[in-house]
Amino acid sequence: MPVTSHIGFGIDIGGSGMKAAPVNMSESGQLVVERFRIPTPHPAKPEAVADVVVDLVRHFEWEGPVGIALPSVVRNGIVHSAANIDESWIDVDAETLFSSLLKHDVVVMNDADAAGVAEMSFGAGAGRRGVVSTLPFGTGFGSSLFVDGHLVPNSELGHLEFRGESFERWAAASARKREDLTWRKWARRVSRYLQTVDALFSPDVIIVGGGASKSAENWVPLLEVRPEIVVAEFANTAGIVGAAMSSIRS
Repeated sequence: MPVTSHIGFGIDIGGSGMKAAPVNMSESGQLVVERFRIPTPHPAKPEAVADVVVDLVRHFEWEGPVGIALPSVVRNGIVHSAANIDESWIDVDAETLFSSLLKHDVVVMNDADAAGVAEMSFGAGAGRRGVVSTLPFGTGFGSSLFVDGHLVPNSELGHLEFRGESFERWAAASARKREDLTWRKWARRVSRYLQTVDALFSPDVIIVGGGASKSAENWVPLLEVRPEIVVAEFANTAGIVGAAMSSIRS
């Protein structure tokens, strides 16, 4: 695919699937073509994940910079945590790993931060001031935190502790499916989590996204929390869009 100044390429690495697409940055962050998905390898070790990244790039015949969203704390391209990927990722220089295989510049960032950047730039958070938190509910969930439009990176609020485990384990969309919870029972769990986020950070707006946002009508009206709740506009493509944005800004 031809590389132009207004098209970026993003890859979103999730716990169950790795998704990619070229993104048009001059038209509200829309995907140029339908995203392509490959299941995340298990175990999701660096070499196995990197092989899939290469396959995703080759699928689109992309030749240019690549942005990658990883479910990890990422500082200067180096991985410092491993959520829903193998622990062998910790301390890996992910940007060097990927760029050495792709032969192009690569920017790696936290997956929830990537989703938040997309929403704040083109979606439900565009133009919002104050403190805004975006929370993508899926296999797990991270978080992104913005103050007057500026990203506070690697907030990882899904890993706040609750009853001896992380909130992510208890309140992610995967917990609803795993425990066969009704939407109402799961919404109570999400409310408890959001109340904790509110107590700690007092956000003005919380944007809920991820796979669960595609069924927002089933649970968002049931939430009991002080901040304004809005539904993400990008849903499952947010990580791709935010990662692609990082690739053209590098």
